[in-house]
Amino acid sequence: MAQAAPAAGAPRATSRLDRRKARTRQALIDAAVWLIGEGRGDRASIQEITEAADIGSGSFYNHFDSKEQLFATASAEVLERWGQMIDRVSAGITDPAELVAVGVRIAGRLGWTHPDIAAFAIGAGLHVVDIGLAPRALRDIRAGQAAGRFTVPDAEIALSAVAGGLLGLLRVYQRHPERITETAVDHLAEAVLRLLGVPAPEAARLAALPLPDTGAW
Repeated sequence: MAQAAPAAGAPRATSRLDRRKARTRQALIDAAVWLIGEGRGDRASIQEITEAADIGSGSFYNHFDSKEQLFATASAEVLERWGQMIDRVSAGITDPAELVAVGVRIAGRLGWTHPDIAAFAIGAGLHVVDIGLAPRALRDIRAGQAAGRFTVPDAEIALSAVAGGLLGLLRVYQRHPERITETAVDHLAEAVLRLLGVPAPEAARLAALPLPDTGAW
């Protein structure tokens, strides 16, 4: 008996070939993330990328036009996943100052909670991207300015200062993990809030609030 055709509008079943292509593409993205974390994103050859992905070198151009396109895709995927996690754990928080504090405190803990993401963040240079945590932090800084919560005059300059502090902390942790504790991260969050114009007692209070559970991401 002939197999009935799928109903009109029904989703098309993913074929084995489609699944294999998706796995190969993801392997390339994962390899790019690892190479960026190793500090070799700019220097890696196509052969190094495919070896890290454990696929044949001829498969690369079936998925990406260039290694630049691959690294841009990898960066977007990781940074957006990070940003979505921040959105999820911050749901329900309406105070822009608390939102900034939560973002800084979670990001500052990446060295031990997600060392692979921390290494990637150091290699990618998060202050120059327009995806992931950066646009969300800029949104919150501007919201804080509009609400009178922050007195800093230029949101983009403030964002660069915040990103620079975070990346500096992650770099120190990478080299001297004993120097960066949860207290050190919270002190950075407190300093960021004071930079934005939050009074010292209020900044200290916000930096000491219980953090939401990030879960698996």
